[in-house]
Amino acid sequence: MTTTQQDQDVIELLCDQHNEIKSLFAEVRSTTGEDRKHAFHQLVRLLAVHESAEELIVHPASRHDASDAVVDACLHEENEAKRELTNLYALGTDAHDFDEVFAAFERKVIAHATHEEQQEFPVLRRNTDPAKLRRMAGAVRAAEAVAPTRPHAGMGESAKTMVLVGPPMAIFDRTRDAVRDWHRKANR
Repeated sequence: MTTTQQDQDVIELLCDQHNEIKSLFAEVRSTTGEDRKHAFHQLVRLLAVHESAEELIVHPASRHDASDAVVDACLHEENEAKRELTNLYALGTDAHDFDEVFAAFERKVIAHATHEEQQEFPVLRRNTDPAKLRRMAGAVRAAEAVAPTRPHAGMGESAKTMVLVGPPMAIFDRTRDAVRDWHRKANR
């Protein structure tokens, strides 16, 4: 039985995105040239919007039920990942040491997703009304629609910062994405 977007709760949505992230890691590892760049840009975008939405919607809700230590650990891992992804993005997929840096980054991101799935999400599911979890999925989708599409490590990890700085950065990022995509299509 397939779940529609309306029926999907926030935990199902985030776990689906974790699986999509894992698939994109595999695609980046298995491709070269322009295909690799394209897959990497998709991965960067998904990680950026996913983490922004978690910081705005999921972690504040989890903080109420999970210990501060669990949520603080997630936020620390995400902030570290933003810094590493910023550096990896600047390095570029054609760099001679990209594969090594990318593999280390992948291990950390997968460990972070596992941490969320094993420590944060079960507490959220146990202590949150199913209808609220479904509404949270809608809130995550809305947050992702206006989230930055690149990591901005200097922005910090608080929900307040994301609300204030996220939308202007998202406009800038999405404009840059559109120009990059236009150039790529124009040069084919």
